[in-house]
Amino acid sequence: MAENVERAEDMEITAEADKSRLKDRKFSWAKLRRVDSLNLEAGRLSFSKTKTTHSKLDWATTLSLAFQSIGVIYGDIGTSPLYVYASTFTDGIGHEDNLIAVLSLIIYSIILVPFFKYAFIVLRANDNGEGGTFALYSLLCRHVNVSLVPNQQPEDRELSNYQLDTPSNQFKRAYKIRGKLENNALAKHSLFVITILATSMVIGDGVLTPSISVLSAVGGIKSLGQDAVVGISVAILILLFCAQRFGTDKVGYSFAPIVCLWFAFLSGIGFYNLFTYGWGVLRAFNPLYIVDYFRRRGKDGWVSLGGVVLCITGTEAMFADLGHFSVRSVQMSFSAITLPSLLIAYSGQAAYLTQHPENVGDTFYKSIPDPLYWPTFVVAVAAAIIASQAMISGAFSIISQSLALGCFPRVKVVHTSAKYEGQVYIPDINYMLMIACVIVTVGFRTTEKIGHAYGIAVVAVMLITTCIVTLIMLVIWKTNILWIILFCVFFGTVESVYLSSVLYKFIQGGYLPLAFSLVLMTIMGIWHYVHVKRYEFELKNKVSNEYVKQLVEDPRINRVPGIGLLYSELVQGIPPIFPHFISSIPSIPSVLVFVSIKKLPISKVASEEQFLFRHVEPREHRMFRCVVRYGYNDSMGTPDAFEQQLIEKLKEFIRHEYYIAEGEREAIEQTAALVQNQGKEKGNSKRAVFVEETLNQISQPRTSSASIQSFNAARSTNSSSRIVSAPIAGAKEELQFVEKAKDAGVIYLIGEAEVMAEPNSSFMKKMIVDYAYNFIRRNFRQGEKVMMIPQSRLLRVGMTYEI
Repeated sequence: MAENVERAEDMEITAEADKSRLKDRKFSWAKLRRVDSLNLEAGRLSFSKTKTTHSKLDWATTLSLAFQSIGVIYGDIGTSPLYVYASTFTDGIGHEDNLIAVLSLIIYSIILVPFFKYAFIVLRANDNGEGGTFALYSLLCRHVNVSLVPNQQPEDRELSNYQLDTPSNQFKRAYKIRGKLENNALAKHSLFVITILATSMVIGDGVLTPSISVLSAVGGIKSLGQDAVVGISVAILILLFCAQRFGTDKVGYSFAPIVCLWFAFLSGIGFYNLFTYGWGVLRAFNPLYIVDYFRRRGKDGWVSLGGVVLCITGTEAMFADLGHFSVRSVQMSFSAITLPSLLIAYSGQAAYLTQHPENVGDTFYKSIPDPLYWPTFVVAVAAAIIASQAMISGAFSIISQSLALGCFPRVKVVHTSAKYEGQVYIPDINYMLMIACVIVTVGFRTTEKIGHAYGIAVVAVMLITTCIVTLIMLVIWKTNILWIILFCVFFGTVESVYLSSVLYKFIQGGYLPLAFSLVLMTIMGIWHYVHVKRYEFELKNKVSNEYVKQLVEDPRINRVPGIGLLYSELVQGIPPIFPHFISSIPSIPSVLVFVSIKKLPISKVASEEQFLFRHVEPREHRMFRCVVRYGYNDSMGTPDAFEQQLIEKLKEFIRHEYYIAEGEREAIEQTAALVQNQGKEKGNSKRAVFVEETLNQISQPRTSSASIQSFNAARSTNSSSRIVSAPIAGAKEELQFVEKAKDAGVIYLIGEAEVMAEPNSSFMKKMIVDYAYNFIRRNFRQGEKVMMIPQSRLLRVGMTYEI
C-alpha cells in the first residue's frame, strides 16, 4: 500500500515536471508565434560582420587610403599658414621673443591637439568607422538609453554593427554612471543640447571656412586693391557652391595631388626661409618661452591666443571625415605629411619675420621667393577651394545625419556618388550657405575679423568632443579613472583657455558663429521636441488589434486588389491615422503593410537586417507590420527599388513563417507522442489529460484556414511526408496571393498630421508648437517629397494631433 502511494506520488511529480517542461516549450513556441518586438525575423539572421574592420586592411590599402585622406581631410588645417600670424599679431610683433613664444604655442598646439588628442585618442571613439559629433552621440545611445524617442527594440542590439561590449573590471562604475544618465531627464536633454550645439558649430564652419580660406588665398593679389580681392573671392565662392550639385566624387581624385603639392610648397618655402634667415627660431621647441610670454604680455598674451588657435582649425575634419578612410591611414597621413609640413612652414615664416617684422600682416605671400610666387598663388587658391569643399560636404553629411535622428526639418538629400554613400548634396542648404558665405565675405572683408568668429566655432566643437569622449571613456571603454582624469583635465583646460580668449573678441566678429548656432539649434530643438511629442502621441493612441479586427470585418469595408503601404513612424503598433483612412476611404487593399521607417543610432544596417515583419491578427486578413531599419549613413534608394525590396522581404517572411509552423508542429507531435507512450506505460491518466490539453492549446491556427485543414489532415495520417508538404502548399498559396496583389498595383498611404498644442498648454508651448514648428514644417519639404513617392499612387488623409 505504501509502495503504491509512493509510486503514485512519483508519477505526479514526474507529470508535473513534464508539464513544466512542456509549458516552457509552449512558451518558447508562443514567442515564435507572437512577436510584438519582431525578434523572430531578427533572431534568424546570421550576424556576420558586413564591414571590413580597419585593423584587417593590408598595408597597400592603408597607404592608398592615407594618400587619399590628404586631399579630403587636411585642406582646412593645411591652409591655416595663410593667416595665423596676421591674426595673432594684429598690433605688431614687438619683442622678438614674442615671435618665438607664439611659434612655440603653435608647435605645441599642433602636437597636443591634432596629433595626440585626435589622431591617437578621439579617432578610437569612432562609430563602426564613422566619426563626428553625431557618431559619438549615436555610440552613447547604443550603450546607454539616452535617446529621447521611445522607439528602442531589443532586436536592434543584435544587428551586426551594434557591437555592444562585455563587462570588464570597470563595469560597476560604468553601470552606475549609465543608470544615472538613463534615469535623469536633465542629463539626457543636456547631452542632446551639446550634441546639436557642436553640430550647429560645424555647420557654421561651412560658412566661415570658405570665406576665410578663399579670402586669404586671393589676398596674394592685394596690389589690385581690397575691393578687387573681395570681388574675386565672392565670384570663386559662388562658382564653388554652384558646382556642389555635381558632387565631389568626380573631382576627388585631383584633391590629394593638389594638397600634396601644397604641402610640398609649404615645406619648400619653410626650408628656404630657415636657410635664408637662420635656424634660431627652432629654440621655440623650448616651452619655457610660452611661460615667459604670458609673464611679459599678460592680458595681451592671453588675447593673442585667439589668433594662435587658428593653426588647428580643421582638426575636427580628421574625425568627422573618418568614414571614408581608416584610423591607421589617418594617423599615417597626419604624422608623415601634414604635421612635419606645418611645423616647417610656421618655423620658416617665423624665421622670415625675425628679419621683416613689418610684414606680419601678409607673412605668407611676403615670405615666398619671387620665382615661386605665382605658382604658389595658384596652388594656394586651389587648396583653399579644396578646404572649402571639404567643410561644405561635411555640413551636408552632418545635416543628413541630423535628419536620420529626427533633429532637422525634412530636406531633399541627393546622393552624388555611387561609390561613397556619405557624399551627399542638399540643394536647399547649399544655397543658404552660399548666401551666408557671400554676406560674411562682403561684410567682414578681411581675414582678421573672420578669424575672430572662426576661432569660437573651432574651439567650442573641440571642447564638446572632449566632454563626450570623456563620457565614452567612463561608460563604454571603462578606462582607468586616472587616465580619464588626465585626459579631461589637461585637454579641457587647454581648450577652455583658448575658448575664453576667442570669446573676448565677441563683439569684433565672435558673435557670428554663436548667432548661426543659435538659429540652427532653435530649428533643430523645436523640430526634435515636436518629433518626440508626436511619437509619444501615436504610441499613446495606437489602435488595438481587436479594433483592427472589428474594422476589417465590417461588411461596409471593401477589400480591393493591390498592396497598400501605410507609412508611420510608430514601431510598436498600429498608428492612430489608420481609422481615419477607413472613415475617409471605406476600402482596404487586399494586402496592407504598416511601414515604419526607423533610423538607428548606427552608421549602416546590412541589407539582410533592414526589414522586420510580423502579422497583424487575424492572419487571414493579410495585414502586416514592417519596421525598416536604416543607419544614419544609409539611403532608401529609389521608390521602385525600395518597393521591390520590401515585397521580396515580405515573401521571404511568409515563407519562413510556414517553415517555422512546420517545424513547430512536428516538434510538438514528437514530444506529445513520447509523453503519451510514457503515460500509457505508467498508467498516468493525469499526464494523458495534460497532453491532450497541450495539443489543443498550441495547435491554434497560425496560417490561413486552408493550410490548417490540410495540415490537420496530414497529421491524422501520421505521415511525415505530408506534414512537410502541407505548410509548403499553404506558403505557395499565400505567396501567389501577394504576387497577384502586387500585379494589381502598389499604393502609398500617408497621414498628414496637423500638430497643435493641447488647449490647456502653456503660452510658451503653444508658441513653439502652433507657430514655430508649423512655420518650419510648411517651409520645408513634406514626407512624400523626401521619400520621392510617386504622386499618382499617393493617398493622404489629414488628422490633428493635440500634444
